[in-house]
This record gives sequence, C-alpha cells and structure tokens, in this order.
Amino acid sequence: MTEKKDLKKRVRARMAKTGESYAAARAQLLAKREPKPAEYAELAGMSDEAVRKKTGKTWAEWVQALDAMDARSMGHRDIAKAVGERWPALGGWWAQTVTVGYERIRGLRAKGQRRTTKLFDAHKSRTFPVPVAQLYAAFGARLRRRWLGEVELTIRTSKKNRSMRISWPDGTSVNAWFTDKGPQKSSVAIQHTKLASVADVKRAKEAWAARFDRLRVLLTGK
Repeated sequence: MTEKKDLKKRVRARMAKTGESYAAARAQLLAKREPKPAEYAELAGMSDEAVRKKTGKTWAEWVQALDAMDARSMGHRDIAKAVGERWPALGGWWAQTVTVGYERIRGLRAKGQRRTTKLFDAHKSRTFPVPVAQLYAAFGARLRRRWLGEVELTIRTSKKNRSMRISWPDGTSVNAWFTDKGPQKSSVAIQHTKLASVADVKRAKEAWAARFDRLRVLLTGK
C-alpha cells in the first residue's frame, strides 16, 4: 500500500469513528507528526538492543513489518495473534511486548495504557532476601495487615508461591507474580490495573514502593 493510499484509509477510518468531514479528519491526522525511527525505542519503552536480542528485529524493523500487514488498523488482540502466528518462535510474552511497543510508537496507546479500555496499569517489583514461600505467605490474611495496612482486599484466585489476582476496594485490580530466585532470594512483581490516569499510575507506584519498604522490614527486621 502506498503512503497516499494508507493516509486515505486512515482518514476514512477516523471519519467513521469521529463523524468529522474528510478535510477535518485529514487535517487532524497530518497534524500528528510521525515519530522518527530514532525515537521508536523511547516510545516503546525498550531499547533497540534489548528487543533485537530477544526477537531478532529492531523497533524500526518491527514497525516496517507490522505496517506491511496493516496492523495500524487492527485491534490489540488481532495484532498480537498475527505476530504470534507469523513469528511463533517469539512466544506469547514477546508477541505481546512487540505489539504494545508498536501501538505506542504508532500512537495507538500511551505508555502504561490499555488500548481497549483506555485505562492505565502501574508496575512495581522488588527482590527480597527470603525464600519465595516466605514472601508469598506475607500476602496472606495473617501477615499482610502488618505491611499493607487496612486495605479490605479480596484475593480472587491464587497459585501457591506463584501468583495472585486481587480485587482492590476502589474498583481497581492487582496482579502479583512471585519468582523463586534461590534458597534465600525471591521477588514479587505487581501490576495494578484499571487506573484512570497517568497521575494515578504515579501515585500507585509510590504507594507500592512504600509498601515494599514496610514488607522488607517485616521479612528481614531491617
């Protein structure tokens, strides 16, 4: 597809979505400057070196490949599925990573934002000098109030020493993944989802950093 035809297709897609005239929709699209390849890594949130090491392609190469399959007009699930099918060696996690990076580069979502709901996710992780079973147990009802406070949460599902899915009292959700890194070393990665804004993401990250500080004191005494 030529650049001119691609623009026309994007204009008509915007018209259908917004109700704008052709001229207005075209003007809005042209006002959004396309990022340069040198900016791709920053927009995607991962360096060219890292993505090339794990996927065999730089961000510029991924953008070219996904543009060629008209990914800009596709939904997130369809892009991730297509990437997984065309490059099966990537695996599910890297297919998702490539998809999210592409969507950020092409302005389809902001960093930390879910494309379908337009809500945001906050991520925070910490490594602790304790066995994974001890770290996992600290999230149980008996111990968590000592570092988490009076949060009236509900654990929806859990896999012992591996993961938890948690409903937060404000309507947001928390996913926790636990990793065994050795006899006396483990980590937990938190994904706090359904946040309404970038400001909420910042507050959530700060809150989890403070909680992890208290958790470390509980687990290690210092």
